[in-house]
Amino acid sequence: MEREAIKRVCLLAGKIMLESGAETYRVEDTMVRIAKAFEMENAQAYATPTAITFAIDMTETANFIRIDERFTDLEKVSEVNSISRYISSGELSVTEAENKLKEISAESGSFSELLKYLVAAIVSGCFTIMFEGSWYEFMPAIIVGGVGYYAMNSFNKYLKIRFFAEFLASIILTLLAFLFVTIGFGFDIDKIIIGSVMPLVPGLLITNAVRDLMAGHLVSGITKVADATLTAFAIGAGVAIALLLVY
Repeated sequence: MEREAIKRVCLLAGKIMLESGAETYRVEDTMVRIAKAFEMENAQAYATPTAITFAIDMTETANFIRIDERFTDLEKVSEVNSISRYISSGELSVTEAENKLKEISAESGSFSELLKYLVAAIVSGCFTIMFEGSWYEFMPAIIVGGVGYYAMNSFNKYLKIRFFAEFLASIILTLLAFLFVTIGFGFDIDKIIIGSVMPLVPGLLITNAVRDLMAGHLVSGITKVADATLTAFAIGAGVAIALLLVY
C-alpha cells in the first residue's frame, strides 16, 4: 500500500506540473526526487508533453498517465516544487503529500478569467507602444487584444483544438482592428494587430522547448518546437486571411 501511495504522489505531481507548463526535464527530476525521498532509490521517470511513464524500480511494472490538457499556471508548478522540497526534508508523509497535491490539482487557477482578459488587453496596448505604435493605437489595441484573447479561450472550450481556436481568434481580432481603423479609432492597423496577437503567441512554449533541447530532452524539445510553429502558423494564417478579405 505504501508503494502504491508513493506512485500516486509521484504521478500526480508530474501530471500537475506538465499540465501547468513546466519543462519535461523538471517534471522528471521532481518525480524522481520525491520517490528517492521516500527511499525508492531506483525510480525511473520519462515525460513527454502528452504523457508520463513512471516506475519506482527498474524491474517494476511501469505506470502510465496521459496529459490531455496543457495550460500556463506557473503558480501550481511552484507549489508542487515546494511540496517536493518539504518531502525531501522529511516534513511531509506520503498521505499528507497526496492530500496537498489533490488540493492543488482541484484549484481552478491562481487568477480569475476576468483578470486574465483584462491583463491580456493591457498587454496588447503596451506591446503596440513597444512596437512603435502611437498612443492613438493604444486604446484600440487594448480592446482588440482583450476580445481576441476572449475569443481564443471561448473557441478552445468548444473546439478542443487550440490551433483552430487561435486561427479563428486571429481572424476576429484582425477584422475588429480593420473596423476601428475604418471608423477613425486608430490609424495604423499593423501596429494594432501586432500588439493584439501578442497574448496569443506561445512564449512559454518556445522557452520550454529551448530549455528541454539544451537539457538533452530531444523528443520533448522537438515536439514543443513543432507545437509552437503550428501555433505561430495558425495566428499568421488567421491574420493573413482576414486582411485578404477586407483589402
